[in-house]
Amino acid sequence: MTTVSTQFVPLTADEFRIRLREALAIYVEAMRYPPGTAEQRAPMWLTHALRDGWRCYAALDGDGAMIGIAYGYRGSPGQWWHEQVRRGLVKSRGEQAAADWLDDYFELTEIHVRQRNQAGGIGENLLRRLLDGVANQHVLLSTPEGPSRAWKLYRRVGFVDVLRDYHFAGDPRPFAILGRTLPLERAAE
Repeated sequence: MTTVSTQFVPLTADEFRIRLREALAIYVEAMRYPPGTAEQRAPMWLTHALRDGWRCYAALDGDGAMIGIAYGYRGSPGQWWHEQVRRGLVKSRGEQAAADWLDDYFELTEIHVRQRNQAGGIGENLLRRLLDGVANQHVLLSTPEGPSRAWKLYRRVGFVDVLRDYHFAGDPRPFAILGRTLPLERAAE
């Protein structure tokens, strides 16, 4: 259950740029990346904010500090993630499976909540707000393999396996690509 003091706000690209350090700190903590990762990822995140269909939501605590972030955009050929996933899908399931999933999708690029604020509904609230009104046929995301709160969230809202045990260039961990059709059903009250 989300605490009353949590606010969910859409961020413009300019607001995202201003709060980038906060967002990246949450990302590094949640993904357990080494120090220095934020500096490496900052230019990429800023470039993402320029992509077609980009949108972003932040969760803020009662003092206005960011405790969660989610963003994504329309996936397209030529984008790094698209090409990586396409290659894996073609190899494991064929051209048709790749086309079925990748022809019209929203890439849920990042969704992270500070560890101390997890298990309170913030992640699901961010996910639902981010995807509300997205016109694409599918939503796709990647997440490290293994049990986690994120996996439970994705399964609870209907994400299915698209590609498992995939290794992205630059990260030794296996990842799962999960997807589902849009729109999401309304949350149970």
